[in-house]
Amino acid sequence: MSVDIQRIKEQVLKHSDQIDRVRAEVRKVLVGQDLMLSRLLIAMLTGGHVLLEGLPGLAKTTAIKGLASAVRCKFNRIQFTPDLLPADLIGTMIYNPREGTFGTRKGPIFANLILADEINRAPSKVQSALLESMQEHQVTIGDQTYPLEEPFLVLATQNPIEQEGTYPLPEAQVDRFMLKIIVDYPSKAEERKVVDSVLDDVRREVQPVMEPQQLIDIKQTVSTIYMDDKVKDYVLDVVIATRRPEDYRLKSLKPLIEYGASPRASINLCLAARANAFLAGRGYVTPQDVKDIALDVLRHRVILTYEAEAEQMTSDDVVRKVLESVPVP
Repeated sequence: MSVDIQRIKEQVLKHSDQIDRVRAEVRKVLVGQDLMLSRLLIAMLTGGHVLLEGLPGLAKTTAIKGLASAVRCKFNRIQFTPDLLPADLIGTMIYNPREGTFGTRKGPIFANLILADEINRAPSKVQSALLESMQEHQVTIGDQTYPLEEPFLVLATQNPIEQEGTYPLPEAQVDRFMLKIIVDYPSKAEERKVVDSVLDDVRREVQPVMEPQQLIDIKQTVSTIYMDDKVKDYVLDVVIATRRPEDYRLKSLKPLIEYGASPRASINLCLAARANAFLAGRGYVTPQDVKDIALDVLRHRVILTYEAEAEQMTSDDVVRKVLESVPVP
């Protein structure tokens, strides 16, 4: 089957300007955090969900709200707490005594972009309700099923400190997130810009430069980006190396890995690599696209042993060693 790379590239360049405008609008309110913004765009372009881990005050909410405003999407922020109920998230049936009937009151999950703030503070039933919505893109209230409007994207945050009173996400549920992004502190120069804008009372508003339907059209273009069989095999080698490191001359990693990445990791790594190629203005995926995004796709899917913890090894360290060792086509 012949693939017209040039035609695909023309479509990519046609839509790239729209994404650049979205990025420029978000930049009005977001200083620094280039990696976080690019990963959020990749999630939007692939329909994947994101788990953000970072300390408070690192502009996670600002970035997501800015993104929702630029794409003219409905945005809801849900603060997860230990007393939150599934009905507080998805909605419930309300009895109308005057008419003697039940009516549906939809919950805050009915939006395009959902910020699930501190997801690990809610009990497992609430987490399960959210993750079911993420997977099925629908919600069941009573005996009625309601589809969630596209695009639908969940961006969940968890605080790496203050773990008292939290309900850590089970590994099987964490696997539902396409990307896990570690949000770090800004540089001194970036933080100075933030301080100056607050002290000078500079207020900037994000203007909508894209409609949700346009985003859906762009996602279709991303799905046409060419991925060679050799690159697909490279993705599979990287993922399988986290399960059977001894097959890739990585015997030293065998006692450190309890469970490797799931087949969902292979799918998500291919999808994210395509989106990364799109952001670079290319109509085809390179092995470097896979390397660029692999850490964010795999870090939450590689489960380490107690021995790895004793040696102070992290999943990031393991993934980096895999990427260094697996032959690049």
